[in-house]
Amino acid sequence: MKNVITIGGLQIRLGESVQLKLPVAKLYTDTQMSIPVQIIRAKKPGPTLFISAAVHGDELNGIEITRRLIQQHLKLSCGSLILVPMVNVYGVLNQSRYMHDRRDLNRCFPGSEQGNPAGRLAHIFLSEIVKHCDYGIDLHTGAIHRSNLPQIRANLDDLETLTLAQAFGVPVLLNSNVRDGSLREAAVNNGAKVLLYEAGQALRFDELSIQTGVKGILNVMSALKMIRKRSNRRKIEPFVANRSDWCRAPASGFVRAFVELGAQVEKGAVLAEINSPLGALISQVISSRAGIVIGKQNIPLVQEGDAMFHIAFFGEDDDEVAEHIENMQEQLQPLASSVIAI
Repeated sequence: MKNVITIGGLQIRLGESVQLKLPVAKLYTDTQMSIPVQIIRAKKPGPTLFISAAVHGDELNGIEITRRLIQQHLKLSCGSLILVPMVNVYGVLNQSRYMHDRRDLNRCFPGSEQGNPAGRLAHIFLSEIVKHCDYGIDLHTGAIHRSNLPQIRANLDDLETLTLAQAFGVPVLLNSNVRDGSLREAAVNNGAKVLLYEAGQALRFDELSIQTGVKGILNVMSALKMIRKRSNRRKIEPFVANRSDWCRAPASGFVRAFVELGAQVEKGAVLAEINSPLGALISQVISSRAGIVIGKQNIPLVQEGDAMFHIAFFGEDDDEVAEHIENMQEQLQPLASSVIAI
């Protein structure tokens, strides 16, 4: 780790904690757009970890996760932590997944200094933030009208990445290849080990997902020896799924769903019914394999072919995965219930 790192032209030394705004571009109103960044550096050298949120501008859980981490005023034993609560500031401003020109920022990395706005934003984030980092955790939610069970997606064939994914502390780990143009691909190509945390839904704060994310990040920092080892009285044992599939709507209509996130389903189970506006049964959504529901559509309207239930396959471990999901919910739900949503 360098004694001095430079972000946005500002030099940050060991032992310093700095908040800054990283300039991105000006709007046609002459308003300066910038990415907010919090850097916390220990006095002792060690690994550098970035936490990024809102690469998709409508995925808000990560913003709250980073806020809570910042509010903890973390004292690092070693290393550096770079917190970025909003990467796609354009999308957050417009409450949209995409950039203002409808481009998906998470398909525009590594970007270009002279490219379109999405490419320029990707280039700035990669060259100003990611280049300093050995590790990263990218925070996401489901897309609009979809919810995801708290899960980690990563290249679990890499032993160190697998170890960090297990330390995070969620029951479901999905062995996932990087997508072309994604932040994760660009960061990995830059030499960083990256976890992608998926939980909750777009444009909503989900307390269970937020608390799980905060705890998971602290667990990873503990595993990297960046903070003191955290005690965990009821450890969540993770299970790796090497495959997952979406069950799609066989017809168009109104949905009556029978399963929730985290549910264990058998092959041939009826996941939902699709009805006509007059109430007649049109079709049923059937699970093609046994597994665990890790994602689902929330809106009760479907067009034929819409993705409705995301099912991960664990084989003989399905029973244990379902039990550990219940344990996670029991640990955090009492705390989540005590928080008043505004």
